[in-house]
Amino acid sequence: MITLRTRRLLALLLSLTLVLTPLGAWSDIYSDLPDIGSASGSVLSPEKEKQLGKTFMRYIRATQKVIEDPLLEDYIQSLGDSLVNNSEAQGSSFTFFLVDDPQINAYAGPGGYIGVYTGLVFTTKSENELAAVVAHEIAHVTQHHLLRAWHTASNMSLVQGAALIAAILVGTALGGDAGLAAAVGAQAAMQQQQINFTRHNEQEADRIGINILEEAGFDPRAMPTFFARMGRANAAYATELPEFLRTHPVTNSRIADSLGRAESFPYRQREDSFRYLLARAVIREMNFHDPKDAVHHFRAVLADGRYRDRAAARYRLARALHRNKQYDPAAKEMASLLQSHPDTLEFIVTASLIDMDRGKRQQALARLEKATSRFPFSFPLQITLAELYLRAGKAKAAYKNLSKLASFNPENTRVHRLLAEAAAQLGHPAESHQHLANHYYLMGAVETAQLQLKIALRQPGLDFYQRARIESQLKKVTAEVEELKQEKKQH
Repeated sequence: MITLRTRRLLALLLSLTLVLTPLGAWSDIYSDLPDIGSASGSVLSPEKEKQLGKTFMRYIRATQKVIEDPLLEDYIQSLGDSLVNNSEAQGSSFTFFLVDDPQINAYAGPGGYIGVYTGLVFTTKSENELAAVVAHEIAHVTQHHLLRAWHTASNMSLVQGAALIAAILVGTALGGDAGLAAAVGAQAAMQQQQINFTRHNEQEADRIGINILEEAGFDPRAMPTFFARMGRANAAYATELPEFLRTHPVTNSRIADSLGRAESFPYRQREDSFRYLLARAVIREMNFHDPKDAVHHFRAVLADGRYRDRAAARYRLARALHRNKQYDPAAKEMASLLQSHPDTLEFIVTASLIDMDRGKRQQALARLEKATSRFPFSFPLQITLAELYLRAGKAKAAYKNLSKLASFNPENTRVHRLLAEAAAQLGHPAESHQHLANHYYLMGAVETAQLQLKIALRQPGLDFYQRARIESQLKKVTAEVEELKQEKKQH
């Protein structure tokens, strides 16, 4: 029997994932929410799965610390894309993202949304191991394991389905009462085992994942190696297993099967990419809450030679110095790193941010403008340049950059937040509030998004098309709010 508390929790979960029609080209993406389908229905169409994935991602942003750092975003997306392009999903759109959480975990959501915890990245001993986990999750998506399990669920709306899938996949990772309640709430619609991956699912994902690793040029043996190390952790963790081991149970037979599969391929030695080492360095630096402690620790590490790569260790120190507002020493470190690695995105971006903070505005902008002319499709370079344009009072240039980024990255919350700032600086308050609405919508703060649309409507000088667009958006989100209010009353 579902308790009143559980019903209220479920209503709360659903309220985090309301649908809001965004600006311009986004409007054709959203329509009336379809039913996912009953057990007797057909498998989700690609378009419905895409909608389910987008709604799922909004719930994830509302409940987890999804990392917005453009350099880390770019790294994990690049790694994921290199694997997808060597799989049967070649040409498909996948979204890879990092969750700022020390737990060892990764999961594959609907629509090709794959989350990787920073704890998992830092636990891997090599980029081959990280690629192995990501390839495994890609295989879960390509084989429709999640949707096969979901196919047996009762009829429910897109919003309900996305919230409940997210509750199952990450609910127990939330910890404490929240995790327990999320799992219990999901049982209102399905049994936990209906969505858990079966032993066959795991073996199939291992097999296909190993093939992906081989095709992408990674070491296939990294998968059984990582799983074996996780298996040995079973005894150490006892009942407090990492979430990855709860959702991807490791057995001796599974390790043996994956090792046998990997051994059928020729031995391949692949060194870690420089970006992998830098990503680990950033995650390590982020783990220090006090930048003074970080500076002290990383200076000692360099002095003692306790590092895998000296440049990555110096980069870690430079970021800590920057965060501790020691701008000149940080700039000195970055200048040396850029001299030996002039094309490294991480170094270009970080050096420019440091220069901006220490008053070297023209130097920061000139470096980024030169870099973007060489690498025009680099998201980290373009969004950092737009951000520094705003700080330099060049809102028109920032708006131009950000508008292009929004067309290619419509779900990036940072892009819309900066677009809102640029529009405000240019004297377009209605548009500014619309972009803020999109930002809050993507973050799951739906009532705040609704408020921003109401404020946008009150701005003077709206033409007919602007008013019609805002009113249409507000009408849809208001209808969803009212629907959920009625549902809460009924339960």
